[in-house]
Amino acid sequence: MKTKRLTTAQAIVQFLMHQHVERDGKRRPFFAGCFGIFGHGNVAGIGQALLQYPEFRYHQCRNEQAMVHTATAFAKMSNRLRTLVCTTSIGPGATNMVTGAATATINRLPVLLLPGDIFARRNVAPVLQQLEQPYSQDLSVNDCFKPVSKYWDRINRPDQIIAALPEAMRVLTSQAETGAVTLALPQDVQAEVYDYPVALWADRVWYIPRPAPEATLLGRALEWMRASRKPLIIAGGGVLYSEATAALARLAAQTGIPVVETQAGKGALRYDHPQALGAMGVTGTRGANLMARDADLVIGIGTRYSDFTTASKTAFQNPKVRFLNLNIAEFDAHKHAALPMVADARAGLDALADALRDYQVAPEYRARVSELNGEWDAEVGRIYAAKDKPPVSQGAVIGAVNEFSRPEDVVLCAAGSLPGDLHKLWRTRDPKGYHLEYGYSCMGYEIAGGLGVKMADPDREVYVMVGDGSYLMMAQELVTSIQEGYKLTVIMLDNHGFSSIGGLSQSVGCGGFGARYRYRNAASGHLDGEVLPVDFAANARSLGAQVFAVLDLPGLKSALVKARRQTKTTVIVIETDLEKRVPGYESWWDVPIAEVSEVEAVRQASKAYRRAKAHERYFL
Repeated sequence: MKTKRLTTAQAIVQFLMHQHVERDGKRRPFFAGCFGIFGHGNVAGIGQALLQYPEFRYHQCRNEQAMVHTATAFAKMSNRLRTLVCTTSIGPGATNMVTGAATATINRLPVLLLPGDIFARRNVAPVLQQLEQPYSQDLSVNDCFKPVSKYWDRINRPDQIIAALPEAMRVLTSQAETGAVTLALPQDVQAEVYDYPVALWADRVWYIPRPAPEATLLGRALEWMRASRKPLIIAGGGVLYSEATAALARLAAQTGIPVVETQAGKGALRYDHPQALGAMGVTGTRGANLMARDADLVIGIGTRYSDFTTASKTAFQNPKVRFLNLNIAEFDAHKHAALPMVADARAGLDALADALRDYQVAPEYRARVSELNGEWDAEVGRIYAAKDKPPVSQGAVIGAVNEFSRPEDVVLCAAGSLPGDLHKLWRTRDPKGYHLEYGYSCMGYEIAGGLGVKMADPDREVYVMVGDGSYLMMAQELVTSIQEGYKLTVIMLDNHGFSSIGGLSQSVGCGGFGARYRYRNAASGHLDGEVLPVDFAANARSLGAQVFAVLDLPGLKSALVKARRQTKTTVIVIETDLEKRVPGYESWWDVPIAEVSEVEAVRQASKAYRRAKAHERYFL
């Protein structure tokens, strides 16, 4: 067998350069490069290899968690068919990636993590940043990645990568089992040399299949659908990843079955499709939640049924409701004691549509969908048209950005009250025009994620909407976007605190405790003094961004025009009112409330909580 003498790190980079994926006859490289911050644990290993092979592009970042968010967003925008690699030194650089790994795995998105690790040879231990435990020497901080990785391995000998790398690729390219993959690389092993088989670096293509539904289950699904009088489709992220939006639109139009969307699935239908009822669940529309309440058949397509989608198992109240799940992941297909069709979303939708040419919902059911659709469009229009005096409402800001943006532009968000309002209010016109990280709802994802989206599709304008809370957690990737020449437009909403948790705190009787950015009050002892004077515009400007600070909606609209003309990342700062909220619509979320309290508001909230909790259901 022909061999070549390389270091472990050089061999890894060479392998990654030759991995491709193919779906529907289209082939593309799987890895688009590597983000990293170098330290003693990877500078002489992976760092040296990236220097040696510049065709595998290296990107510098400012925070290790952020670079994993960028890779996650890149993979999401690429429908899981491409991703980025992230490398760090051992120690705090590695553990900084744990949150990013959890974000990727929870959202079922592929990222490859290559943290440095402690020495495989132990004669120099304990080394700098080594975690010592008296009961084991085969342990490092990288063991923290195990519960948040879909595949984890520690490479203690150079030859182990011959077996480990293909296994890592198997998981990364699996549409059912993908997520964060972690290969912990001891710093001495990275630099060790080995005679590797040249075949390890041959171009390899990983085929992404489209498995069709099993015939018997498909037949039973068709029986259930024909027998249903109030069917409802819940479209999840799997619809987008499978590129099944056209197939869903065809089935919905053909049958008249209404469609509601999860956060990950928003964009599965255009907002103005006749069967589109918009967002489902806790952050859902009135029409979506009313139809879910009475549905006798819930058809989940590519959804994992999070508690926000099911309103903590209170959304579906029809005593005879049944679930039919079409999902590439067997784990999700079986949820809610469903009829499980384990299949690709597009293949499954096409099979259903072909077999249901003779089926339509009743005319009165279709008319009810149309009525609710119209009512919701009017409600969104009302919120968009608000003539707020400063500080303006968050809903009006969303409306201004939505109406200014083009169909192909992308809005991105992750945490706070913005995701709920965007889920309800954003009028999606393109399958990839709405990008929310809401599996983990990780504060700080926004700007780093916006960079990943822009890297995946540079021709689109990317509008990052972020609250002051998330901005303060991780704004530094503005520098990376400017360094790399990837322009973002960031709309930073300053409401002087945590709007989402503040509203939740009020609803549970805690009055917004700890959710506002204020000085400590000497009289009360709490953080309820004067508002903190944080200058977000100055901060963004100091990082190299073009900045527009505006006071009102006309100023925002003018700034959006100016931002589109810019060639570098632009930040628009606008103050919003913490109390001008978009309401909830026919939904509830289980947040347990203190069963005893000296505070009257908490006691009243606890009573309401017990009444609402009684509507939670098991589906057996």
